[in-house]
Amino acid sequence: MWPISNETQELLAQAKDGKDEAVDRLLQRHREPIRRLIELRLDPAIVQRVDASDVVQEVMLEASKRLQDYLKKPIMPFHVWLRALAKDHLIDAHRRHHQAKKRGVNREQPLARPGWVDESSRELAGQLVDPERTPASEAIQQELQRKLHQALEQLDETDREVLLMRHFEHLANQQVAEALELSEAAASMRYLRALRRLRDILSPPNSSEG
Repeated sequence: MWPISNETQELLAQAKDGKDEAVDRLLQRHREPIRRLIELRLDPAIVQRVDASDVVQEVMLEASKRLQDYLKKPIMPFHVWLRALAKDHLIDAHRRHHQAKKRGVNREQPLARPGWVDESSRELAGQLVDPERTPASEAIQQELQRKLHQALEQLDETDREVLLMRHFEHLANQQVAEALELSEAAASMRYLRALRRLRDILSPPNSSEG
């Protein structure tokens, strides 16, 4: 979850006044959410070559350099601005490593993106595949996660993005709406549509027939 807005606004005001300590605290408070964003979206084809921490550091450095320009004209919420910087650096990392194609980078794919293997995916898989949430063995839990990861990969980017924000980054609908530049109603509808499509992949309507 992104840091509390009121505290963020106070630090932004202090940073605008030139207080370096406020800048450091502001960026440090957002480091883990940025790391989470990157780990959730890092292409499996390059995770053995790209450390999420390095991308996070690049984002933090650019944010520090550009913060005063942002503060002069904050046309979007601070967390949305940070997310945009992170997405740009993620795109750059993917482009660099896919273009290199040295030592078969596209064949070095782990089973899942690094940020997907955690309790968030287990909870989502349990809700969609086993709504009653009955106790299950570790092997069954891992199988549910595997199916969920495969289903997420089959979604288009728009649907997958809103699910990652809601279930893995634990963003509120309002924050998702801000990040996607949608109304809250539209963000909610997009989330419900994505959830329905994911459920259909995991449990096709005719899966129980014959």
